[in-house]
Amino acid sequence: MGYRGAVDTPWLDELEMRAWVAFLDTSNLLHRRIDQQLREDGGLTQPQYELMTRLAEAPGTRLRMTELADLLVTSRSGLTYQVTQLEKAGLVRREACADDDRGVLAVLTDTGADVLRRTAPGHVRVVRDHLVDLLDRRQLADLADALDVARRRLRDAGPHR
Repeated sequence: MGYRGAVDTPWLDELEMRAWVAFLDTSNLLHRRIDQQLREDGGLTQPQYELMTRLAEAPGTRLRMTELADLLVTSRSGLTYQVTQLEKAGLVRREACADDDRGVLAVLTDTGADVLRRTAPGHVRVVRDHLVDLLDRRQLADLADALDVARRRLRDAGPHR
């Protein structure tokens, strides 16, 4: 019977399978390159780098932990773990939220901002070299449009646990 079994499932055709496998392989290979660069240049993991860039882009380099978890598409416990690791390294700190006694803010420290400044050029270089600069503007727009459709659908569906 094989892995497809007798289930009435609309299996992927040749083009759909080619697109899916290309997406998976490209994502995995690019993540490995990015991870290597981030570790070498900043001693960071990819989730830590993304967390720090979100803080750097936020007003006052701070965000509520709940908002940050939503932006990063991670659980609150996963975010807490990453923030704790970054706190130990002196890159991020937590503060009480002034307008909400229960709220907690994650704040990028000056040291964290320095690490980002040192790490960001290499990160952009890897993304350009291994994806962005390989595509012409039309291909890049098509890729962005296609991924926007999938992202909206996944976000609208809410978390799947």
